[in-house]
Amino acid sequence: MRITVGKWFQGGSPWVWLNAGAVAISLVMVVGLLALIAVRGLGHFWPSAIVAADYRVPGQESRQVLGQLADSETVSGERLRGAGLPLDPSLDVVERSLIKVGNRDVTGSDFAWVVEPWLQDAHYPENVMAVERREWGNFYGYLKAVREADKTVATGDQAWEVFQQRIARALAIHDQIYQIEKHDIGSINARLERLRLKERGLELKGNATPAVLAGIQAERAALDAEYKVLEQQLGKLYVAFNRDSAVAETADGQEVILSMGKVVRAYQPNAMGLVDKLAFYGDKLWEFVSDDPREANTEGGIFPAIFGTVMMVILMSIIVTPFGVIAAVYLREYAGQGFMTRSIRIAVNNLAGVPSIVYGVFGLGFFVYFLGGQMDQLFFPAALPAPTFGTPGLMWAAITLALLTLPVVIVATEEGLSRIPRSVREGSLALGATKAETLWRVVLPMASPAMMTGLILAVARAAGEVAPLMLVGVVKLAPSLPLDGNYPFLHLDQKFMHLGFHIYDVGFQSPNVEAARPLVYATALLLVIVIAVLNLSAVAIRNSLREKYKTLEV
Repeated sequence: MRITVGKWFQGGSPWVWLNAGAVAISLVMVVGLLALIAVRGLGHFWPSAIVAADYRVPGQESRQVLGQLADSETVSGERLRGAGLPLDPSLDVVERSLIKVGNRDVTGSDFAWVVEPWLQDAHYPENVMAVERREWGNFYGYLKAVREADKTVATGDQAWEVFQQRIARALAIHDQIYQIEKHDIGSINARLERLRLKERGLELKGNATPAVLAGIQAERAALDAEYKVLEQQLGKLYVAFNRDSAVAETADGQEVILSMGKVVRAYQPNAMGLVDKLAFYGDKLWEFVSDDPREANTEGGIFPAIFGTVMMVILMSIIVTPFGVIAAVYLREYAGQGFMTRSIRIAVNNLAGVPSIVYGVFGLGFFVYFLGGQMDQLFFPAALPAPTFGTPGLMWAAITLALLTLPVVIVATEEGLSRIPRSVREGSLALGATKAETLWRVVLPMASPAMMTGLILAVARAAGEVAPLMLVGVVKLAPSLPLDGNYPFLHLDQKFMHLGFHIYDVGFQSPNVEAARPLVYATALLLVIVIAVLNLSAVAIRNSLREKYKTLEV
């Protein structure tokens, strides 16, 4: 038996099983973590039922509770009694629930904890509604009437259908206002700013002749005329936008006026069937990935953060790939393999272990303040003292992360170059090709799968970094995307939003923690999906290249 066990250990089988077990445990943990994030995040968009109940605290007057169940937990009775609640001493543990009661403009708080034994007569009325608003969060209550200006146009059973029609009308007007303010007026403002900079540049160079200035003034006058026309259209749209309103009643009987212009959607979850709930769920998911955030990033969508993350990773990849490949080619193919080259390799490997925040500090000091300040002095003097590139922005964020991930690309590319058989190089040279032609036409194509491996690792790290981006370009809320229809179309100097920073901001900087918590999970899941899509795209390219050169087994 001892001999059998000894041979078993000598054969290495225990280590194989240990490795397999470790991999299995890791997979289970990863899948479990993703499942937890998905359940907590995606469940937030489901239209859960609205409960109405009497909340009867001993020694206090009964009050009405109306809202959606957000969370529940089991707590010790001693803990609640220590907090001053008049809980029965015989209760050792009790259930308490977190109810999203909304109506922050009325009660001052979106959520309320309730102790289950004190919650009486719970029921689910079909006519209770939830109203998502652009300000003050959700409203929960009962619809009483719909008004057009000061005139009541619907009450009773007909009010709900009219309410939905007026909401659809207000949303259509909102889209028109958004188009004019965001795009049309934004384009005019961009052109006016270019004219201002052009005029200032001519003044600095001493070329501001009366004829040139007259031409600039004529262009400015034409743009001002366009602006006035749009301003008049906006005035009419805002009058129509704020025309309708609704009269609603809270659980305690207080009447509230809801302006249609502030309403995003209204629904009655207790009266919805499964098909209606699925359709609602799809609409909410689409809003989450395609709309702008609102309510301090705790409501609405996160499209600007998705766009900013993908744009930054693409720019980073475009910057880091050529520099990493060139450095690896020099170290492997041209540099003498001596003390200096070994020192450079050690330095490159050590750079991979430098904390990311150090790269952020370096990027802020060198790229933003030094290089950006010099660029402003040389190329954008007309905009001074306002900085153009001398302030954090998309370009500096991409370059900083390219510097952070450069060691990964260098090491992976050099590893791929080292695997190419020497006979391939010698065969190319024997056929009359120069060393440069051999490198360009033979060696680099064969090493391209290794380059893509380095790029995959770089993308995986860069997409999830947050600390350096907080210093070199990411902001809580960006008013516009870095890519739009205004010249020069791609605004590398502009600040942007990022999914990783959005998670940090919503999770730790939000004034409404309970409302933000589900969005932290949903955004984290989306960040994982974005990174996976970017990586899978690179993996597909790598596999295609590997298939192309598989006969050489590189």
